[in-house]
Amino acid sequence: MALAPASLPRRSFIYRELIQLGARFEAANGMAAAMDFGDPEAERTATRKLAIADCTALPRTGYKGPRALDWLRGQGVAIGDRDNMAYPQADGALAARLAPTEALILGPLSGEAGLSARLDGTWSIELQSGAYRVPRADTNCWFRIAGAEAPTMFAKICGIDLRPHKFPAGAIAQTSVAKLTAILIRADLGRVPSFHLLTDSASAGFMWSSLLDAMAEFSGRPVGLAALRGVADSPGI
Repeated sequence: MALAPASLPRRSFIYRELIQLGARFEAANGMAAAMDFGDPEAERTATRKLAIADCTALPRTGYKGPRALDWLRGQGVAIGDRDNMAYPQADGALAARLAPTEALILGPLSGEAGLSARLDGTWSIELQSGAYRVPRADTNCWFRIAGAEAPTMFAKICGIDLRPHKFPAGAIAQTSVAKLTAILIRADLGRVPSFHLLTDSASAGFMWSSLLDAMAEFSGRPVGLAALRGVADSPGI
């Protein structure tokens, strides 16, 4: 029996839009994640050209404050010295350094809570003065845009040049996308260009529809998490 998103206590900010598009859901991280839209092979093909997936069900968290980065490093998180860079972690998560006083933690495609859950379980406001948790799972939606056409598509709605030779792997842009404040992080799927996009959860529906509209010229389409995982795991892609 298909999983109904409303049967779970938490769901994506755009779950109604995903249902209308024919998404098939599975439970992930206590939420309903869109795994595919009925044609997994076509979705993997689209991911190599231009596709968008809702990653909102995947784990994420954040920390800010004058001692936030020191505290994260003390917890074993690998964070370098450059702002606006994302640093891969051993479990597949990313630690995105947004400022000298703030980092965003994105969980891996597998959906394992791992690092995010461990950090949130360890942190307490009484013990970690100067390092404050930011509930990114509640405040931000999370999409992933992938494919060779992605930088060209973004040129229509974003002022940052996201071509690979201008925006290297791990680079972060805190910028405007479709006239909304957003965080863009380049994190390729193998050899396929790929970008994490996070924006205010209240604007999730507008951002989703704006991206689909911008992608239409390139025959871009929504895909499920299964397509992202399949491309990421495919050798030689």
